Amino acid sequence: MNKFLPSLSALLVACATVFSAHAQEVKGDAKAGEKKIAMCIGCHGIQGYQASFPEIYKVPMISGQGAKYIVSALTAYQKGDRKHPSMRGIADNLSDQDMADIAAHYEGLGKVEAAPAPGKAADGDARVAALVSKGACVSCHGDSFSKPIDPSYPKIAGQHSDYLFVALKSYKTEGNATWGRANGIMGGVAKQFSNAELKEMAKYLSSLPGELKTVPQSKFK
Repeated sequence: MNKFLPSLSALLVACATVFSAHAQEVKGDAKAGEKKIAMCIGCHGIQGYQASFPEIYKVPMISGQGAKYIVSALTAYQKGDRKHPSMRGIADNLSDQDMADIAAHYEGLGKVEAAPAPGKAADGDARVAALVSKGACVSCHGDSFSKPIDPSYPKIAGQHSDYLFVALKSYKTEGNATWGRANGIMGGVAKQFSNAELKEMAKYLSSLPGELKTVPQSKFK
């Protein structure tokens, strides 16, 4: 019994720590975030801008993306769970408050003249429907792929297909120092499919109506 008490105490402390972390979640300020995006607008503020590493693809649309997902993504770059030299360098220079403010800003951009939220996505052809069903994509990203079940998951409907393809492939990449994403859930999903199948899924998801967009920003305010 005495051996059990230290373990119970440790568990209680761990639970209290987790609760405290949630209670102290940083609240983002969109106005403050607008002044912190100098390193973002060069890629994410230009319509159709293309990245060239590890291959050529359009950078993701992040205006209208969920704030908690943006924070989650930036944190993953900072921790090295997402390996991308440029994004790692940017994230390393951001505090938790900076991330929250930037995320609030980009989430807010999507609410300007926003269209009604899309309903359940059309299934597409039978082959794509089977692939999406096999991946159980709706279980996290929602029936419309614009209303994820957890705000730390991304909206993916209407996102650039070439970006989605590169992102999905990155979850299959292991042991590369400069490219890849460490995520147990998405890794398990992506590894079920060939790259050709991932490209089909990315094309389908990109064709769906969504809430994501690029808001051009000509200068830093």
